[in-house]
Amino acid sequence: MTIPALAPLFVGDFEYYRTILVLPDDTRPATPARDLVTEDGLSWLLECYRRTQPGDDDRALLSQWSRTYFAKLVIPTITANLVLDRELPVGLDTLEIIMGCDGLPEAFRIPDEGRPFERVPASPFERFGELLEENFEPLVVGWSRQVKLSGKVLWNNAANYIEWLVGALTQMGVPSACLEDGRRLIESEYRPDGKRNPMYRPVRYIPRNVGPSPLRQRRQCCIRYRLPGLELCENCPHIDRPPKGAKLPESLAYSV
Repeated sequence: MTIPALAPLFVGDFEYYRTILVLPDDTRPATPARDLVTEDGLSWLLECYRRTQPGDDDRALLSQWSRTYFAKLVIPTITANLVLDRELPVGLDTLEIIMGCDGLPEAFRIPDEGRPFERVPASPFERFGELLEENFEPLVVGWSRQVKLSGKVLWNNAANYIEWLVGALTQMGVPSACLEDGRRLIESEYRPDGKRNPMYRPVRYIPRNVGPSPLRQRRQCCIRYRLPGLELCENCPHIDRPPKGAKLPESLAYSV
């Protein structure tokens, strides 16, 4: 069931995301998001996913799983934030994950509809603090420590979708002023505390003589090609110099 406060957002091309965020009246079995940072929880996650996506490389499995997690959480959460000026309760301690039969996130259960910001956030890091500090950061730190997957890969997995989303909302005619904090989030090299922003410029646009040009290219490889049956992404940074054994996506194979 669609969350009433968010229903106006998810029409047309975004209709798919109408039921990604659900309320407590959705009684499907769910797993507390915080559990997935624990050793047992992460082992369970990888075993569930391995049933449909074989692979012995836990780093590649987790990276690939995280892409679905980040995409499905980023798009409705940040759209609501930017377009409705509404903060949603998506921290790890309030979020529950409803898993699909494929071992990937199907939906996220949140405790309530969230609330409008009481005042204009002072920075994009304040605006998106619930998502970045209470969700992404502890996940990245915990997962990186347990499977030795670079935090840069995980942050890039998340930031890639934010960059895409801001562009998509621009194309849909959302006023530029509404999207300013989204742009600033990925264009700010440093956070207000002086630390480097891990979401800074997650993609670059590369002119090419053949194939798509400019190519929208991620700065970090998600290493999915290390899993059986998966090729490089179309926006992989290795697309012109594939690692040994990596398969090119069919849409780009002719151009390399």
